[in-house]
Amino acid sequence: MYSETKKLLSLCLLSGCLLTAACSTVRKAERLQEQQLSAALVLPESQRTSFQELEMPRFEADSLVVHDFMGREVIIMNAVRDEASGEMVANETLQAARVTARFRNVAERHGRVDLEFQVIVPEAMQDSRWQVRFHPRMEVLGEMMDLDDILITGKDYRKAQLRGYQQYERFLRSIVTDSTRFIDMHQLEIWVQRNLPRLYALRRDSTVVSDERFASIYGVTEQEAVAYYTFGLLVRRNERRIRDKDKMFRRYVKVPLRTEGLRLDTLIVNEAGEFVYNYVQTLQTRPKLRKVDIFLAGEVCEQEKVVYRVPESEPLTFYISSLSAFVDGRERYLDQIVSRRVDVQTEARLLFEVGDDTVREELGDNLQEILQIRATLASLLENREFDLDSIVVTAHASPEGTWQANGALSQRRSQSVGHYFNRFMKHFADSADRSAGIFINIDGTRAAAPTRPGIRFSSHAVPENWEMLDRLVDADPVLSDTQKQLYGLRRQEKDPDVRERQMQADDYYPYLKKELYPRLRTVLFDFRLHRKDMEQDTLHTTVLDTAYMAGVQAIRDRDYQRALSLLRPYADFNTAIACCCLDYNASARDILEKLDRTPEVNYMLALVYARQGDERSAVECYLHACSQNGSFVHRGNLDPEISALIRKYDLNRES
Repeated sequence: MYSETKKLLSLCLLSGCLLTAACSTVRKAERLQEQQLSAALVLPESQRTSFQELEMPRFEADSLVVHDFMGREVIIMNAVRDEASGEMVANETLQAARVTARFRNVAERHGRVDLEFQVIVPEAMQDSRWQVRFHPRMEVLGEMMDLDDILITGKDYRKAQLRGYQQYERFLRSIVTDSTRFIDMHQLEIWVQRNLPRLYALRRDSTVVSDERFASIYGVTEQEAVAYYTFGLLVRRNERRIRDKDKMFRRYVKVPLRTEGLRLDTLIVNEAGEFVYNYVQTLQTRPKLRKVDIFLAGEVCEQEKVVYRVPESEPLTFYISSLSAFVDGRERYLDQIVSRRVDVQTEARLLFEVGDDTVREELGDNLQEILQIRATLASLLENREFDLDSIVVTAHASPEGTWQANGALSQRRSQSVGHYFNRFMKHFADSADRSAGIFINIDGTRAAAPTRPGIRFSSHAVPENWEMLDRLVDADPVLSDTQKQLYGLRRQEKDPDVRERQMQADDYYPYLKKELYPRLRTVLFDFRLHRKDMEQDTLHTTVLDTAYMAGVQAIRDRDYQRALSLLRPYADFNTAIACCCLDYNASARDILEKLDRTPEVNYMLALVYARQGDERSAVECYLHACSQNGSFVHRGNLDPEISALIRKYDLNRES
């Protein structure tokens, strides 16, 4: 009786504690609702960069002696004006415990920026039975993007999560995977011993007996015998458990542990004070990206129940400064010499009958080759930039026959081709004139059609095309190396007729004559043209430097490696920008120091000097740039290298 009373008393005390705890969390959540408490989304005390080479050097000096734009000596020091005396006195500024500014300037380097901010969770928003979930978002060029969540989990909340997983594990262990556990093996063995003695006698035999043979011997299948002594109720209950696995997971595990889409899931053991998390989001920059806004919202949960909605914070704004803004987009031109006369060559492989010079369209691929030459002639006759003066037709022959006979044959073939295409050109010109219609003078009288200048055909012959045969033999996959070497020996004979007779005795000659010789009978067209309305032989002009302009566009597109590869030969201001964007500071400095000291050059030099630790030169160049162009006073705050100097020496103070 005493033990039962003790258990009842313990249960009452436990229930009372749970009720008290529940009431305390309810009152705590109500206070959050009344105060509309939110996490603080703030900037860290000092801006860091993930790029080691961009960290500013630590300067020990508090003052500098520099020269202004007029060459006068100026002392720059970390000082402020004393309101009582009006004198400049040294000042040591203490960093605030928390930065309350809602914006920051961040520099883009290597095509990306690091956005660093802090999420500060007040003590009142923390509880061991709660999980605080934050959902940061980022607005980029009008598009809202979700960032990885932050989870701050209380100790008791996590215990409840793990308890649910433990209960689910116990449920999974209750699922039977060994089907023999559902069979009454003892009764089944008795039945076999009583009704199937021969089978029972073989119970220790490892011989496999098929179910069909079992049924033919004993009149009942093995499955039927096993099914008879299987506990059907247990089987059905086990199958039901297998089907209910997902359902039971949701029942026991109210809030599953998250493993994806998380930046942080930390366990808070106690609520001793504010919780601070440094969040760094790396963003790939893109054209026209000037600023990024960060928002933070969330909720406080007690298991699956939301007890408080965290209102969305005021945005933190990051203004992104990119050195690509300095790019000089003026077009660059190249000097070009234009010649009045232009030669265009094309080749046709026209087949001729052996010893014949007649152009036959039906022979081999002649018609296709002829149509291509006609199309070329038509385009040249209609060209608005060039006039066609003359055409040189060069015919080649294959080596069979004597050199003298082949020379005469090539000449006849050249003339025959010239006559053939001359007829086509006259027909084309007549058709063009007819399509142009009747020409009428201003007074109404009929005018003669404009005359076309005559185009002269010149014939040229190459008796035997040995040079082309050399190339064909060398590249031929059928001829063996031995045959090619033998051909090379024959080729040393200077007399082409003797050389041809020697080759006729070689085993490869029939192949040459059948496969390679027809390809030597080519006709080469050399079109001589001149530019219309141009009398001088040469003209100096300029054309847009497309390679340079592509490099400029690559800087704008933040493709700095490609930009540098295109701009490196020019070694100009845009090349220096590409080097600076890639942190090739020594190369950028070498280029900039050779340029005229424009405001832009002075500013870029100030940035490079600051990166290299030359503080005095950096300050001088920055002051010179500001003297030349006042807009650089504001630009200096956008680049961390210059901004550090401005803050340290109060460079932009009003005198």
